[in-house]
Amino acid sequence: MNKPSIYGFTLDQLTAWLAERGHRKGRAQQVWEYLYRKRVASFEDMSEVNETCTALLKEHFTISTMSEHVKQESKDGTIKFLFKLYDGNLIETVLMRHKFGLSVCVTTQVGCNIGCSFCASGLIAKSRDLSGGEIVEQLMRVQLHLDALGAGERVSHIVVMGIGEPFDNFQNMSDFIRVVKDHKGLAIGARHITVSTSGLAGKIKEFADSDLNVNLAVSLHAPNNELRTRIMKINKAIPIEKLMEAIDYYLETTNRRMTIEYILLKGVNDGVEHALELAELMRSRSKLVNVNLIPYNPVDEHSQYQRSEQESIRAFYDALKKQGISVSVRLEHGTDIDAACGQLRSKQMRAANE
Repeated sequence: MNKPSIYGFTLDQLTAWLAERGHRKGRAQQVWEYLYRKRVASFEDMSEVNETCTALLKEHFTISTMSEHVKQESKDGTIKFLFKLYDGNLIETVLMRHKFGLSVCVTTQVGCNIGCSFCASGLIAKSRDLSGGEIVEQLMRVQLHLDALGAGERVSHIVVMGIGEPFDNFQNMSDFIRVVKDHKGLAIGARHITVSTSGLAGKIKEFADSDLNVNLAVSLHAPNNELRTRIMKINKAIPIEKLMEAIDYYLETTNRRMTIEYILLKGVNDGVEHALELAELMRSRSKLVNVNLIPYNPVDEHSQYQRSEQESIRAFYDALKKQGISVSVRLEHGTDIDAACGQLRSKQMRAANE
């Protein structure tokens, strides 16, 4: 890429960059408003910004680094975007409609090295991290789509749960959050932003010590080491005991509620005995933890895994509830399209190679 994305700057970083080049502090705020409130497509559209400034920005940066490659729309209003990056790589971004607002799921890496055996994202190994600007641009692309519909809708919630491990791209992920939270721009509230990790213990602690103050979700998916190692290879390096120690640090440091994500795989981890084991693991943490049960979206390449029966999901839920554990079942979106994370991308790449 010849020029990086202007979206990669936080407001403080943009202010400092322009100040070093002789521009007053207010100029950065002016540019910021054009980017995130007026959502211009080019630097030339920043009509009230000094021409010397816009020429400087155009020389060093670009606003658009990706293009829409495929768009799938579900009957429930979910839209999955497949964006092509400047280097030809493909990433997924998803818009979901909820009663509480519009949520966007963003991707942080091209591919994934975590290697969860049930997940479509890990079918293609990570080739690189996304820049902070590329993560922000996904959100901007979705917002521009909404703007074009003319209904005045805006993205209100963000989940950092797309392709890749967000904590493996910690700095760029952090800059993204600071950009979208900024009250002078998109102004998306911290409590409306959730970051999901497969369990990088050291980064969970760093996240707890940061000033980001957004929600945390941890993908557990099994209540013991033997089973978790079988379905998530990361457990070999970071076993449950080490992960729980990091979670305890997060809870003690932030005193914030967090989510434990648990995907239900038929005949693998969805038995009542697994629910009781999970309840025991969560018992001392139950005041600040909610377990989110996730019905599985089958992936062709992982045919050994099937969706749990509704009776099994209910029994698992009831077992946790009876043990005093806060629990919910994730509302499904986009079941009539390539809903699973990474599924659309892997299908498009497979088709291109055939």
